[in-house]
Amino acid sequence: MRALVSLGILGHLILTALHTHAQGVTPDEKVVLEFLRDYPAQSAIKLVRNDTVLAIQNPDKMMPLASTVKIIIAIEYAEQAASGEVNPDELISLEEVGKFYLPNTDGGAHPAWLEAINNSVQEGQISVREIAKGMITYSSNANTEWLLDRLGPGKVNARVDSLGIQNHDEIFYFVSALLMGKEHFKDLKGEDLVNKLKEMSLAQYREFSEQIHEKLKQGTTYQLELMDLSMDFQRVWSDNLPGSTVAEYADLMRKINSKTYFSSETQTYLDEVMEFLMQNPANRAIFQHAGMKGGSSAFVLTKALYATDTDGNTTELAYFFDDLWPITNMRLQQNMNQFELKVLTDPSFRKFIGKELSK
Repeated sequence: MRALVSLGILGHLILTALHTHAQGVTPDEKVVLEFLRDYPAQSAIKLVRNDTVLAIQNPDKMMPLASTVKIIIAIEYAEQAASGEVNPDELISLEEVGKFYLPNTDGGAHPAWLEAINNSVQEGQISVREIAKGMITYSSNANTEWLLDRLGPGKVNARVDSLGIQNHDEIFYFVSALLMGKEHFKDLKGEDLVNKLKEMSLAQYREFSEQIHEKLKQGTTYQLELMDLSMDFQRVWSDNLPGSTVAEYADLMRKINSKTYFSSETQTYLDEVMEFLMQNPANRAIFQHAGMKGGSSAFVLTKALYATDTDGNTTELAYFFDDLWPITNMRLQQNMNQFELKVLTDPSFRKFIGKELSK
């Protein structure tokens, strides 16, 4: 039997223990660095410290973003909140958001968010700002689909252009795409379904995803089964996720980290969503501010982060992996938090990264 690989998203916190400690595994930052060094065809990274590039590899290589793309949606939310197009305090029925929840496909992200906001729910409703925060902090895919719908995909993609990002795929309802076989190709299974999806143009794939999204919005429910999300199906889905480059996302992190690129109103709303790390007192002891978003599929791992420490030093990092084996994916996940912590706090390790990747 094939295991249903989680389509959930990474959301590690700096200076908090990974589950690997409980399993007796000690995280090692060199695991990530060695993979970057030894498998450049599957990797990309850009690390900037105080506006100086310390490490760079495949900066312009287009790679699937997975949920790291939610940073763009967060920015559009902040812009619309600042302009009054969206009211962050508007109460939304959890039932409406829940229409886009696909059980067992997000690594438990949406249930974790629901548990976290339990005391903030008012008569079955929650604010738009909490939905946006749940999209980033917990990486709820249901929240993402709902918020993308509320903001408007056209406006979200126009925001990519206004940010000066040149290398970026169109953002679409990629969660709905998981139901492609259930809705559009009901008579196809296994290899036949996978081949059909591979034959589709991206334009048609995105159009079909939008149609599925609209049906979910009307309350249509689907019962996903193990065979519906085979590894081959997941691979096509993963390959069709919106993509971009580490150069673009490192620069995007610089814009957020500067606190000057966006208007003060937009920045305030954006910080509220992106800087969940600062809720941790240990982080506040080291950083003035810090934010991040990661993403994963069965084959992809991505992360973009920024920080300014208490001495005013700025760091921006984007690093992406693709075409991973499941065991490699898991091993990298177990060590990414330690890698990021070392990048942010250890000068010798930052120099070591540049040296290793320049060989």
